[in-house]
Amino acid sequence: MIASLSGKIFTKQIDSIIIDVGGVGYEVIISSRTHDALPAVGEDAFLLIRTNVREDAITLYGFCEQEEKDLFLLLNSVSGIGPKLALGILSGISAPELCQAISTKDFARLTALSGVGKKTAQRLCVELGEKVGALSSMTTVPGAVPAAEVAVEGFAMQDAVSALVNLGYPRNTAWQALRSIQQRDPEAAAQMKVEELLRLALQAMA
Repeated sequence: MIASLSGKIFTKQIDSIIIDVGGVGYEVIISSRTHDALPAVGEDAFLLIRTNVREDAITLYGFCEQEEKDLFLLLNSVSGIGPKLALGILSGISAPELCQAISTKDFARLTALSGVGKKTAQRLCVELGEKVGALSSMTTVPGAVPAAEVAVEGFAMQDAVSALVNLGYPRNTAWQALRSIQQRDPEAAAQMKVEELLRLALQAMA
């Protein structure tokens, strides 16, 4: 069972990378948050790995942070949530905010995530309410974004993503553009209205 990989990034896409470990390339599926935290192509990277073995495939899922991996495993334990949806959830919300939303039963916040309906949000809160409480601190590994730099996203960010998707942009592309704004000035981004986020995101994608 592969638990971690350390090597050079050979290719990097929004939802996957190929990491070269001693001349062997491993394709790893990632969230867009892990994508943002990883260095550029050709640089060294370290990833925590979850190996998913099925009869027809062996799939590797990669994470820069232990907390994200832990949440991925917890999400997969919920009925109706597979790896794809789990990564989609982790792409759309920071780990601390997800823990808070589940702990406080913030259904509005959870259902704002792509693929999460009311019933799924209810299952998350019922099945994971106590478990996410144990994830009280963020464990950072090489290549990860420090906890202090993680910005909690509000509804404006979610609304901006929805607006960009309605304009025809892929959801992952929309998130990447908005996170570039967030990374430049997290405090300012947290105070921006939807209209301002949209304007800056469209400029970034132009």
